[in-house]
Amino acid sequence: MDDILKYSIAALPVLLICFFIFKIDKYEKEELWPLVITFLLGGLGTIPLLFWESWVSTTALEQNINIWKTLVIAFLIVAASEEFVKSLVVYVYPYHQSFFNERLDGIIYSATAAMGFASVENFLYAYQYDWTSVLVRAFTAVPIHAAFGVIIGYYFGLAKFNKEKQWNYILRGLLIAISLHGLYDFFIIQQINENLMGAALLVLGFVIYLAVEIIRKLRKEAVTDEKTIASD
Repeated sequence: MDDILKYSIAALPVLLICFFIFKIDKYEKEELWPLVITFLLGGLGTIPLLFWESWVSTTALEQNINIWKTLVIAFLIVAASEEFVKSLVVYVYPYHQSFFNERLDGIIYSATAAMGFASVENFLYAYQYDWTSVLVRAFTAVPIHAAFGVIIGYYFGLAKFNKEKQWNYILRGLLIAISLHGLYDFFIIQQINENLMGAALLVLGFVIYLAVEIIRKLRKEAVTDEKTIASD
């Protein structure tokens, strides 16, 4: 019974966010299969990172940890590798397809890839820890993964329709996501002061707020574009 509860808690926030992502696109909904493929590729992206982060955990980097090692782990080992892999999924598959035909699609596919990634992470976490730990992740790690996906996706949407600045936008989105992700992880894993862990919640709130504002902005633009098309 405990296992059922753990895995249900692990799956539920991912499913709810995926449903929300699907509902974002009001005027031109995406086909199911491209979303499923993007989700699965996001999940597969966790495999190389498992070996990478496992290798790091067995090296001296994890021993006698200090502030500089904490910064390296948070920003380079975890944040940079995870956000790079999720961005790579978007670039390799949906970004070059014909169904990626509006800026809002960047958010939809990037957030979907992030949820595929988060789902595998969640199930692995449920395998190792109790249901209360999984429940905490349901309200923290899962939504912040989705929010990072929204930020990266916003810039993929800009890049898709501005080829001259394509890499400028893609790298900008990646660097912003890495910076925020690294800051969030730093406050969680630092051993300077337990009270600093509370700052991670401030980062969480800010990132989710930023993601919501991005979604609102693009949805307003989509409404404006739809009205323009209708009037023509």
